[in-house]
Amino acid sequence: MLTLYNKYNNRLSEKRAKSTRDYLLSRGIDSNRIESAIGYGETQLLNKCANKVKCTDAQHQENRRSYFKIVNCDK
Repeated sequence: MLTLYNKYNNRLSEKRAKSTRDYLLSRGIDSNRIESAIGYGETQLLNKCANKVKCTDAQHQENRRSYFKIVNCDK
């Protein structure tokens, strides 16, 4: 069951992913080269900083990331 905190993080993560996608589009990347823009909230953390665990800002920043898979790359 998702808590209010988890729902907030999921929404924030989705917004971050879509904002990243929009930035790429604004820089001229063709939309058919972007497969997805998915936010994972706290479901795929790189460290122990989940649900109000005390961590440094740097540790929390590790989990705020975007991955890109480039498709249809013509040389």
